[in-house]
Amino acid sequence: MTELLPEDWRRGRFLGRIGTAAGPSPVLIADGIAYDMSKVAPTVSALVRMRAFDPAAGNAIGDLETLDLAPDVAEARYRLLSPIDLQCVKAAGVTFAVSAMERVIEERAQGDASIAADIRRQLEAVIGGSLRGVVPGSAPAAALKRRLIADGMWSQYLEVAIGPDAEIFTKSPVLSTVGSGVAVGVRSDSSWNNPEPEIMLLADEHGAAVGASLGNDVNLRDFEGRSALLLSKAKDNNASCAIGPFVRLFDNEFTLDDVRTAKVDLRIDGVDGYRLSGSSNMAEISRDPLDLLAQATSEHHYPDGFVLLLGTLFAPTEDRDEPGRGFTHRDGDVVTISSPRLGTLRNVVTSAAAAPPWQFGIGALMDNLARRGLLPASADPNILS
Repeated sequence: MTELLPEDWRRGRFLGRIGTAAGPSPVLIADGIAYDMSKVAPTVSALVRMRAFDPAAGNAIGDLETLDLAPDVAEARYRLLSPIDLQCVKAAGVTFAVSAMERVIEERAQGDASIAADIRRQLEAVIGGSLRGVVPGSAPAAALKRRLIADGMWSQYLEVAIGPDAEIFTKSPVLSTVGSGVAVGVRSDSSWNNPEPEIMLLADEHGAAVGASLGNDVNLRDFEGRSALLLSKAKDNNASCAIGPFVRLFDNEFTLDDVRTAKVDLRIDGVDGYRLSGSSNMAEISRDPLDLLAQATSEHHYPDGFVLLLGTLFAPTEDRDEPGRGFTHRDGDVVTISSPRLGTLRNVVTSAAAAPPWQFGIGALMDNLARRGLLPASADPNILS
């Protein structure tokens, strides 16, 4: 278990969820000790709303160094789950200059990986340097837009890259995310896809940032490249969003500034011996995380809070198989995403069809909490949120 934890895991406070024989329970980790908080609040969402982060109110279940905790409940007393539950899962796209270029490449290639390399060379020569350092929504950004339109180089992806409005979309349904150690799913009919290692912010019902975690916003480049209207098929599939291992709460030891300067590392290990490494430096993000959070909140309401994946600059272009086709996943790839202050998120790639089906939804959760006597008797309809 400790191999998934941050370097300073005994100094931080973390939120998460574990599966028990009775059902899922929210946990608070303080000084390396895990506390079952289900008697305080039945969901992570409720813990956040109540700011119930006092370990003394919970039930200590053990030190993380020795706790019987694993992704598969058959192997351990407790199962490690995605650290969120009732929160809406949102994501920001095209938040780095490199990712903006790759989206334009996908669009011009119309999802055909075989011609991406030639398009990449052409675009880098024309607009590659122009995007870096431009503040989205600024006067220089508007001037660059006019020039690119005049040159016939404008794209809907450049609009969200340097325009005033960020791309914010719903990544996956409530309770559908998976945690570290289990399978992530790629559509079986996709031939050009990749992981997206990102930092995720956890926000309360008012849009205030509470903590951060790691995420994998699994992406289908061929689907979105054919049409941006296929974004939901490219992004929202069974087991296509992994989050974990825990949410690190903001405190004096860990702040939003640590997110702004974080480095996120990625490694892909294939069963065929293939290996790919890369990294995403948050210092290169084009929009501040608080700006993205505000744009996600916008004129919306999230009574159970929400999470926001902040985007990535990692877009693998190295050829894996045929020359010129770039990278795409194969079954059995092990994707390891890590950051020193947030820990390690590790998943094995399979098809969305072959991944364990998502069956534990909101109705199942409410039924489970009711049977365990964890639903409080209250007239307040928002007591769980």
